[in-house]
Amino acid sequence: MRRKTALLSLLLLASAFTGSLFAQCAICTKTASQLGEGPASALNSAIIYLAFAPLAIMGFIGWRWWKQEKKLH
Repeated sequence: MRRKTALLSLLLLASAFTGSLFAQCAICTKTASQLGEGPASALNSAIIYLAFAPLAIMGFIGWRWWKQEKKLH
């Protein structure tokens, strides 16, 4: 059980520090290529910014689950 928790924690930490990734769907990639370098970089930053809230919520739920499991054992 601890291995699963450690793996989940590692995955959450890895996903939290993906600021330099290009997180775009096909439509966003085409739009960004037409905008130019500066706006495309801003679009990438905005996508990652908008992805932060769901990741933070999932992290919080995972942390609460882990804390509850720790109390039971």
